[in-house]
Amino acid sequence: MPIDIRQFPCLSDNYGYLVHDRETGETAAIDTPDAAAINRELAEAGWRLHYIFNTHHHFDHAGGNEALKEKWGCKIIGPQGEADRIPGIDRRVGEGDTVQLGASKAVVHETPGHTLGHIIYHFPEDGAAFVGDTIFAMGCGRLFEGTPDQMWTSLSKIAAMPADTKIYCAHEYTKANAAFALSVDPDNDDLKKRAEDVDALRAKGTPTVPTTVALELATNPFLRAEDENLQAAIGMKGANAVDAFAKTRALKDSF
Repeated sequence: MPIDIRQFPCLSDNYGYLVHDRETGETAAIDTPDAAAINRELAEAGWRLHYIFNTHHHFDHAGGNEALKEKWGCKIIGPQGEADRIPGIDRRVGEGDTVQLGASKAVVHETPGHTLGHIIYHFPEDGAAFVGDTIFAMGCGRLFEGTPDQMWTSLSKIAAMPADTKIYCAHEYTKANAAFALSVDPDNDDLKKRAEDVDALRAKGTPTVPTTVALELATNPFLRAEDENLQAAIGMKGANAVDAFAKTRALKDSF
């Protein structure tokens, strides 16, 4: 069934999301960066909070769990691999599990790399994926806990989704990501155009999120580790995808 999505800024550069099932009125928060901001959005929409869907344990994703659970009595669903670090968790989920939001359904995918237990929520019937810190517009999450091999596998799960899938990532990092992407993929005409579009959007204070799978495949260097031009630009011509990805991530870490 169709869902409504409310996106709003939180903290310094996070985005909060509320997902609302039209048929039943059930609502979920995707992560809890700022409980007060989430409550304001709920009030403006006239919605009640039934669930929290956590992607990973970092404070800017789960820090509002307990305050929201106390207020709403909502159930908290989170990654089984980080259950001991998810405040107030009620249900642990992993690869291939489904979570029901009223008449709407999300499929859970494990995406380790940024953290070891990171998960994402894909609503296939609605063409939407809530990806936490696994992938960003023209970027990906820093590998705080996982390996390049794990992160490449995780990103490949997102890349395999239908091209028109909307990707709702958790931070507004796009302008900085574009600058790095141009440094390692300088001959990419799609990327050049996108960077110009991003500059125009941010000059007006307009979000650059959500993005789409198709747009990321064309312009995100972390999905383009097998591209010959990118490999040549980073001195990894002929490398396997994981090694080229690892080099790209290392370059970003010091950019």
